[in-house]
Amino acid sequence: MALPIEDYALVGDTQAAALVGRDGSIDWLCLPRFDSPACFAALLGDERNGRWKLAPKGGVKRVERRYREDTLVLETDFHTEDGAVRIVDCMPPRGEAPDIVRLVQGLEGRVAVEMELILRFDYGHVVPWVRRHGKTLLAVAGPAAVRLDAPVRTRGENRTTRASFEVAKGDEVPFVLTWYRSHEREPAPVDAAVAVADTDGWWRDWINGCAYTDPLVRRSLLTLKALTYAPTGGIVAAATTSLPEKLGGVRNWDYRFCWVRDATLTLNALVNGGFIEEAGAWRDWLLRAVAGDPRDMQIMYGCAGERRLTELEIDWLPGYEGSSPVRIGNKASEQFQLDVYGELMDAMLHAREHGLHPDEHAWRLQEVVLDFLEGAWDQPDEGIWEVRGGRRHFVHSKVMAWVAFDAAATTIEKFETHGDADRWRRVCNAIHKQVCERGWDAERGTFTQSYGSQALDAALLLIPRMGFLPGDDPRVVGTIEAVERELVSEGFVMRYPSEDGDDGLPPGEGAFLPCSFWLVDALARIGRRDEALALYDRLAGLANDVGLFSEEYDSETKRLVGNFPQAFTHVALVNSAATL
Repeated sequence: MALPIEDYALVGDTQAAALVGRDGSIDWLCLPRFDSPACFAALLGDERNGRWKLAPKGGVKRVERRYREDTLVLETDFHTEDGAVRIVDCMPPRGEAPDIVRLVQGLEGRVAVEMELILRFDYGHVVPWVRRHGKTLLAVAGPAAVRLDAPVRTRGENRTTRASFEVAKGDEVPFVLTWYRSHEREPAPVDAAVAVADTDGWWRDWINGCAYTDPLVRRSLLTLKALTYAPTGGIVAAATTSLPEKLGGVRNWDYRFCWVRDATLTLNALVNGGFIEEAGAWRDWLLRAVAGDPRDMQIMYGCAGERRLTELEIDWLPGYEGSSPVRIGNKASEQFQLDVYGELMDAMLHAREHGLHPDEHAWRLQEVVLDFLEGAWDQPDEGIWEVRGGRRHFVHSKVMAWVAFDAAATTIEKFETHGDADRWRRVCNAIHKQVCERGWDAERGTFTQSYGSQALDAALLLIPRMGFLPGDDPRVVGTIEAVERELVSEGFVMRYPSEDGDDGLPPGEGAFLPCSFWLVDALARIGRRDEALALYDRLAGLANDVGLFSEEYDSETKRLVGNFPQAFTHVALVNSAATL
């Protein structure tokens, strides 16, 4: 059975990532990309679905772990009756092929260690053909091949590879697992100690220019970098699929893709942190991904901008703690969501304002998008939360459509770009008027989730951040207070009341952590700074022992839930830190 979500740490090479448990087991790994089929899928089942465990053979008294400062090199110390041993895990910067390096280091005494390697390709479904050449193991199935290089002899038992050995103080035993295409030349072996040193140096060099000193903010930026697909600049929402929003529930989605709506907030987090190059790569990925007919613009794309993200259910995996179905792909990619147009236009404006080189071709694309949006903004959509219960006139969607035209007019006025700013201002005024008339509940003194609805929506907290109304506007204050009354549970913010069933799914989910950080921003913007700081500190305390957040938090079980680590949560933390 998989560990609690908070008991995992992330290692990655900015193209793929693995989750390493406190027990020394890698329970999730997709290669060669974030969205490739998993070769270790125990996270969504059990060890029979694939894992790689390195740990002391006997009982463990205490476990301590940490990242080496400002790196993605993970150190896990196991203390036993016989001594102490450290496992060092990392994925070095991509060379010929993706590698996972694991060093077993003796710290005290003499400790018996056992390795268990269970390779299962295609999300725990395919058992590869395994053969050994001395101390090297090769596993092949279809297009995928994996090689394990180790100085200890392995043995095969019931489709599992094991090795037993002892380490004394000062000993070091290296393991390197390399993935490659079975029909291509086998990559050269990697020196494990050199690879760890190179990985350590690479991450330290990258974070060196960071504008922040707070360790949790820096860890969040490191996590965003780890979730970046380096060849294209796209940033995936999370390294996992189908970790549930409610334990035992069905709200289990594949987040190994890149969402357009994250564009502005991610761009802000990167430029505020001093990472202009990464912000530029993200902007350029965005432009390539959305290029084409604006009617075909999607809310999410693959790492390289792929459009077809067909959703499938995998019936041979039982799901995390029985939370089924397990899904790959994401049907929400086919939805119509107005807010993504606002995110695109606002991200382009922010890119210009932060000195990223302007792109004439990009502006022509933006003009085509605006022409389409001018005739589409008053249509219902599926909204920011990707509901599967039918389209509605979501207030947040309309606000973001307003943002699109406001950003366009501002770009023309501020940067003297060709275009009709007056035309876009007229559209802005029409949207603003409609939202304030049809999306406002005068009796309760709050904006609502959609026109004619009584429900609230935490996305309304973004109204002052996006400039639709100033923070001191009574309607903004009233909306924030209404969210506090109706959507805050145990001190954390829910996205919307899921129990009404309007989203087309069974009720029940955890508190959405990005929304809770949005409340931090909103409180600060209306002058309640002390409360904003207190909430920020409380949210920061939900990070696991190595500074990672998932998508949501279950206040009843006091556990992280949802996909992990969640880029949107780390983005929200960085932006709240900047606001404060």
